[in-house]
Amino acid sequence: MPEDIAESERMVSQWEQSVRERADRYQAMATRVQGMSISERSSDGSIELTIGSNGILQNLVINESAREKRMAEVSGEIMRLLQRAQSRIPEILQEAMAETIGTQDETANVLFNEAKKNFPAPPAEEEPPQADRRNEISFNEDEAERQSTRPAQPPAPPRRRPPTDDDDDFGGESVLS
Repeated sequence: MPEDIAESERMVSQWEQSVRERADRYQAMATRVQGMSISERSSDGSIELTIGSNGILQNLVINESAREKRMAEVSGEIMRLLQRAQSRIPEILQEAMAETIGTQDETANVLFNEAKKNFPAPPAEEEPPQADRRNEISFNEDEAERQSTRPAQPPAPPRRRPPTDDDDDFGGESVLS
């Protein structure tokens, strides 16, 4: 019987050691991920941003060169950069996991899949939308000529009151007023 107790104590001691080591590895991963940040910059360098590993914006710089852009373009570029940066979070999480707890760990895979779901890949880059041209002045002679040759819309006819069959000629007003 003493062997059984000694064996049980040894098993419990090994299990406790394993749990401590695993907790240390998870703590190392958490510390590593917490200290990471991701930066993105627009192709023309006019906008730069940095996010933390949690996806929250930490820094945003809009350079003077962005002054030449429309505000809708600037805000759209910020959102594209933010989404592009956030889509890299699963990648840095996977790197940290591989270096600390390993990628075969079931909990690590759950964390990674959750990060992929919360921070998906950004949509494919597309051409920036053409500006709404209704309020722009065109200096292109061909465009100006096309606009001048368009038939003008006739003005709307004035609105008239419908005729009345009343013979009182008070114009709808009271006789007493």
